Amino acid sequence: MELSLQTGTVADRTILRVTGEIDVYTAPKLRQRLVQLVEDGARHLVVDLSGVEFLDSTGLGVLVGGLKRMRALSGSFALVCDQERILKIFRITGLDRIFTIVPTEQAALAVEPDPGGSEDRPDGGHAVPPVTDR
Repeated sequence: MELSLQTGTVADRTILRVTGEIDVYTAPKLRQRLVQLVEDGARHLVVDLSGVEFLDSTGLGVLVGGLKRMRALSGSFALVCDQERILKIFRITGLDRIFTIVPTEQAALAVEPDPGGSEDRPDGGHAVPPVTDR
């Protein structure tokens, strides 16, 4: 499946809506868009992964790179994800403790950007619920 990227702005937030699969073949397209958004002046970025059907380690690396770029510029970087299979990848890798992950764009917009790199999460500090054994 192809990767689709759509960009919008709400107040001071740049929203990047991602649809499709993020893998070794499509990750460079996502990386290029993230770099371009930063170069264009985005400082508070919300990446909406609600439409992502697959995410591999290359995609995770691109997202970590985006987070590092924003933190280096005292910006903020939040992910929107409500899909259990994608959230599980963040939990297994421990990246749920690094990223601000919220279930909706509205929740991401409610998170106050913190120039220090961390953000006050509306759920009291937990990015996503703990993994449950199934």
